[in-house]
Amino acid sequence: MLYTAFILGLLGSLHCLGMCGPIAFMLPLDRTNQVKQFFQLMSYHSGRLLTYGLLGILFGLLGRGFELFVFQQHLSIFTGALMIIIILFPKLVYQLKATKALNTYISKIKSTLGKELKQKRNDTFFAIGFLNGFLPCGLVYMALIGAVATHSTFQGSLYMIVFGLGTIPLMSSIVYIGKFTNLRLNRYFKKVIPMVVIAIGVLFILRGLGLNIPYISPAASVSNLVEQTPLCN
Repeated sequence: MLYTAFILGLLGSLHCLGMCGPIAFMLPLDRTNQVKQFFQLMSYHSGRLLTYGLLGILFGLLGRGFELFVFQQHLSIFTGALMIIIILFPKLVYQLKATKALNTYISKIKSTLGKELKQKRNDTFFAIGFLNGFLPCGLVYMALIGAVATHSTFQGSLYMIVFGLGTIPLMSSIVYIGKFTNLRLNRYFKKVIPMVVIAIGVLFILRGLGLNIPYISPAASVSNLVEQTPLCN
């Protein structure tokens, strides 16, 4: 299911521009040296990918814990259903963002980011990207839910890194072409993104149902079912 992470990052990165776009645009890049500017930008993205990878480990471990209590297929179905519910009822995410503790956390991250944006050390760009990755984002929430479904620290980390790779093209283009001004296309993508997330949610549900559809819903192997079935005394 790694392709769903890349698709989510690629098609949903327009949404990221609302939060991360201004940060990327304000990076203290060396505009006089294109080669140096490129590596500075890649350093920024590397910091974001590291944060996503660490979060993927954490949520992959969480999924591993869930697997001790429910079947792998059930976890995949739950993940897909949760994605769809959040898209259909977005107030759930808004309420999460409104909590006092989270607002305090966001303020501290933004304050530290502000200080780093004024620096021009070699590690500045990596530090900005690393901090940027911790900023709350609905799209990142969706990816983290997908990481939970991997029920593996390695796969969870890989899922989030692939998601981050998907966001790089558009997040890089804003540095070179400036502010995204095509409002009509912007509105179009904002309508498409929820449909993409719902489609990915459906894929997770199909995966969990084990309908024996190649690459989409592989049938559960007998050995896995035996391993997941509790023994009766």
